[in-house]
Amino acid sequence: MPRTGFTDVGETTCDPRWARVFEHGWQSWSPTGAHPLDGTPPRPADDNIHLICYRPETPVPAGTFQGEGLLAVDPGDGGPVAVWSAPDPLTVPSIRARAEGGRLVISADGPVRHWLAEGGLDAALRGWAGTMAEGHAPAAFPAVPPMWCSWYGYFDRVTENDIVDNLDLAARHGIDADMFLIDDGYEAGIGDWLEIRPGFGSLERAVDAVVRTGRRAGIWVAPYLVGHGSRLFREHPDWLVGGPDGPVSAGRMWDQELAVLDVTHPDAAAHLIGVFEGLARLGVTHFKLDYCYAGALAGARHEDVDPITAYRRGLELVRAGAGPDATLHGCGAPLLPSIGLVDIMRVSPDMAPNLMPRSGDISQPSQLGARLTGAAREFLHARWWVNDPDCVILRPEVEAREEWAAHIAATGGLRGSSDPIAALDEWGLRTTRELMVPTATEPS
Repeated sequence: MPRTGFTDVGETTCDPRWARVFEHGWQSWSPTGAHPLDGTPPRPADDNIHLICYRPETPVPAGTFQGEGLLAVDPGDGGPVAVWSAPDPLTVPSIRARAEGGRLVISADGPVRHWLAEGGLDAALRGWAGTMAEGHAPAAFPAVPPMWCSWYGYFDRVTENDIVDNLDLAARHGIDADMFLIDDGYEAGIGDWLEIRPGFGSLERAVDAVVRTGRRAGIWVAPYLVGHGSRLFREHPDWLVGGPDGPVSAGRMWDQELAVLDVTHPDAAAHLIGVFEGLARLGVTHFKLDYCYAGALAGARHEDVDPITAYRRGLELVRAGAGPDATLHGCGAPLLPSIGLVDIMRVSPDMAPNLMPRSGDISQPSQLGARLTGAAREFLHARWWVNDPDCVILRPEVEAREEWAAHIAATGGLRGSSDPIAALDEWGLRTTRELMVPTATEPS
């Protein structure tokens, strides 16, 4: 249901020839960047993408700029940048700008703070990130070693043998990966995280194989999602966030409709803790938490709490199960509400072997979308968390792979190879080795 109640909160004047408006997207995959006044910012290609990759309750009117928790106007003439911001990470209004009579009129559907920032747009963004981090983010960010991830080589057909084979190949070819991440494809169903897909093999053996090499083991989970084809959906309909005609929709993926786990239901909460306790007992210490946007969707919950409160409670339950020393790695996640609750955060859409998104929507997997949004959010690194700009994939069929390598080299964030190591040519192996370094500990 679209939110209403936008109120004009300010205005600014600027030269339309040079001014730019910076829109900050709601979650990891939401496009983010600065646009000229006569430009057309990225918008969702269809309703399913709108739900999964944008902020669905605030569709953007034509001819309007909109940021989620942040909208900044750079006049382009060296003058101060006008910033309109959420008051804190727990209150995230949508903030709009519309041209009217030679000025930009700013409106919002919640409380905002406004100030003028000297030094240009980059300095304004760094200052904003620092302000939002105060009292919420850690004071320091240790270097995180590089990893290897199964996703972009094997997708959802990964097997235990693929993990073991790449462990051997990493050692043979000098790929310095401290952690091996078993991504989507090991599980029997979306929501049935402790049940293993026939054909994967043994998750216990795969994790043990990683740990026995002295590396850390990681795993992919979408903690708020419940697929309609899962056992959890069939057996526990009372654990789902409700909509007007049944479970609220989290969109459609994996050839099925998706529902949302109600983490405010005591039994669902205990189940979620138990999932992460079970994975931790196997030896997993790194948890990639994907499709987290679902936890902040509006709907009827067991407790009458707002969506951001429910979302944050879910991450707290994950932490309770995974343990205080586990690494929590957000993805597809609302950004501001995650500050202080995750250690690593994806700050871009998915990378892909293709340069351009097939739908034309840069929230969708592509090198272009990952580069544009990742670069626009580099200022968050070591201020809110460790940035994840997505994986290093450099096998020969990857389009514009040299440009992708240069983008990764320019970031301070997490380095993670995701090629089948046997598929890399000489250039790919050499460049992967060069990129596999720990994260920067200081913000840019």
